[in-house]
Amino acid sequence: MTETNHNYVDGEWIASDTGETFTVRNPADRSDVVGEFQQSGTADAEAAVEAAGEASEPWADTPAPERGRVLRAAGQNLADRKDELTETLVREEGKARPEAAGEVQRAVDIFAYYAAKASDLGGTVKSSSSEDTRLYTVNEPVGVAGLITPWNYPIAIPAWKIAPALATGNAIVFKPASQAPAVSRKLVECLDEAGLPDGVLNYVSGPGSKVGKVFSTHEAVDAVSFTGSSAVGDTVGQQANETGKRVQLEMGGKNPAVVMPSADVDEAVDIAVSGAFGVTGQACTATSRAIVHEDVYDEFVEGAVAAAEAIEVGPGLDGAEMGPQVSESELDSTLEYVDIGVNEGATLETGGGEVDAGDGFFVEPAVFSDVEPGMRIAQEEVFGPVLAVIPVGSYEEAVEVANGVRYGLSASIVTQDLSEANRFVEDSESGVIKVNEKTTGLELHVPFGGMKDSSSETYREQGDAGLDFYTISKTVYMNY
Repeated sequence: MTETNHNYVDGEWIASDTGETFTVRNPADRSDVVGEFQQSGTADAEAAVEAAGEASEPWADTPAPERGRVLRAAGQNLADRKDELTETLVREEGKARPEAAGEVQRAVDIFAYYAAKASDLGGTVKSSSSEDTRLYTVNEPVGVAGLITPWNYPIAIPAWKIAPALATGNAIVFKPASQAPAVSRKLVECLDEAGLPDGVLNYVSGPGSKVGKVFSTHEAVDAVSFTGSSAVGDTVGQQANETGKRVQLEMGGKNPAVVMPSADVDEAVDIAVSGAFGVTGQACTATSRAIVHEDVYDEFVEGAVAAAEAIEVGPGLDGAEMGPQVSESELDSTLEYVDIGVNEGATLETGGGEVDAGDGFFVEPAVFSDVEPGMRIAQEEVFGPVLAVIPVGSYEEAVEVANGVRYGLSASIVTQDLSEANRFVEDSESGVIKVNEKTTGLELHVPFGGMKDSSSETYREQGDAGLDFYTISKTVYMNY
């Protein structure tokens, strides 16, 4: 019998007011039903906001070390259930098992990190120009935070929003992506079992046009954090700004790996290919463009083709290296971009076709050569395993091509020239810059965010920056 999963509102697991549900299936095996989830509507979202509003002040008044204790216990619950959570993530999103296990561990680590950081919250003391004045700041929670998360990292991204929001004393309304709501539901279970007070965290599944819109516009919501596509993010940002909310948006990417003549070509291939095809290319930080100097271009293309063809595509539960796309629409979009690339005149060196690996949405990793910077496959976010290899004749041209897109999330350069590496850090129009490393993969204790159309460029996520978004400061002049 298929499990029906409920919303979590005011400390209770309840059915939606609509009485409707939607089905989540394994993208590697459509006969495998992960579960039924609530197709919630406006009334459900409003009830969640009301519950969060009621719980906000008592949670803000809870001593920060006690809030940290709850986060620490939740992290331990996640760790105790790691195998279960990993399998759930593989089944609902399609990741290869090692990728899913790594993501679950990241969620565990995030909760441990912010549990410890909670004890350091408070403010700062500054020297006053008057001997009779004590000058200091106090940081307070913003109130109620609306969190809207994507399907491609369905436990890590909720974790890096929820943990700092709770650590700083905010109440939360949370909408997961409908393609992958199961593992984040279990994250909520872990917080519930850790003793989180009723109403502090509220989980409501359903469409963004109804649930997400309420979270973005309701007058009782003080801040909105969104991760997802640029098109949806622009809408969320506009809705939230119109109602005067604090807004944090992290959106798309078209991330380059620049390969210079001094690079070890084998290393460059490994960096670009792992960045392009890891998590089936379904990452906002995926390496979608390899911008390669003509001196090593042919050797790089040959290596990238061989590496792509060596990747085993299939169900993550069966041990494959690369899993399916998350849905039929995502698969169709990738196949359409492969056709676009061919029609634009790029050379499809390998891949780009559907893979018969069972009843799922599988596609071969694709490598294009002879790509021109203005082609759509070099400009638009594909969100699938497609690598466009672009030849350039100089460092200056490489930087011009790397920056010549609307996005600016993550960028890397592969070089043994320290001068080039330092110049790239200054020249790249990206929020994350890496030297001799793939564009994917993030440390949890440093800021993450993009530039240009990849971000609202307001507040960063993760590390101390993640705490900044969820707090507002008061400056106190205490005179004696």
